[in-house]
Amino acid sequence: MANIDTFITVASTSIDSIFGKSASNIDQINGVTLQLGIGRGCFGGGKVTVGVNTIDYITIATTGNATNFGDRSSTSAYGNAACSSATRGCFGGGDTINIIDYITIATTGNATDFGDLTASRYLLAACSSSTRGCFCAGGYTNIIDYVTIATTGNATDFGDLTEAPTGNGACASSTRGCVGGGYTGSGINVINYITIASAGNAADFGDLTRTSTYGVTACSSSTRGCFGGGWSYTNAIDYITIASAGNAADFGDLTAAKNGIGACSSETRGCFGAGYNLRTEIDYITIANTGNALDFGDISQARHGLAGCSDVHGGL
Repeated sequence: MANIDTFITVASTSIDSIFGKSASNIDQINGVTLQLGIGRGCFGGGKVTVGVNTIDYITIATTGNATNFGDRSSTSAYGNAACSSATRGCFGGGDTINIIDYITIATTGNATDFGDLTASRYLLAACSSSTRGCFCAGGYTNIIDYVTIATTGNATDFGDLTEAPTGNGACASSTRGCVGGGYTGSGINVINYITIASAGNAADFGDLTRTSTYGVTACSSSTRGCFGGGWSYTNAIDYITIASAGNAADFGDLTAAKNGIGACSSETRGCFGAGYNLRTEIDYITIANTGNALDFGDISQARHGLAGCSDVHGGL
């Protein structure tokens, strides 16, 4: 048995080094330690000239083009948002819909109905811990909903943001979610934070470096959040230290100026996919190191207003 335990420990360490996921993302089944997550990112929904329900996937640790995963249940998935545990991804909202779908990230296939948001809205943001997902704002509302990712059912009211934006972005550590940017009649640079495990209203965190944040998106490691893109076709990336409130700092630039991007991440790498004006490129950054993004590959269908999630992000 000691040899088996040693093998499991070594295997877990090797997987950590490949996928950049911390050893805290483990589960015990019959006394055996298993690593959760396979290092996969998923991009879902969006719009070409009409809404699309396409879901693509990538292997975050390697570069290359995205592959078709399956479909969301509705083509009204323009401006949807996504959050995830180490096994399940949840896509919520979109143009005129309150539908939440879910996928099992490790296995390709079409999404299945999960439940409904408390209200229909689009261009919202989402973040999550390993157990709870929060859908934030969108459609000029300050609503925060939450779901328990492992169990299907309708979302529950969590609290309110300090602003009521559309086109905002969100990211998280295992305990704290940060929601920033968006548009309320003009672009805003406000960042709010929530404690994911306890419902309640958001509090002020600080400001992004810019107000050109309509259509911004975000991803994170367990310590650092990165907000990229936005109107008017900016290529800026900002970063924050999630555990300590304060203003964002400049991280670098995307490979092109764009908004309406989807984003996903591992503990080490963030990926920004597609965007307005029928963009197909996926960029990537090393989250711990500031600098400009590099080319990762292309998404399967040019679109904007898509959402991203992964099974190895910083909230797990």
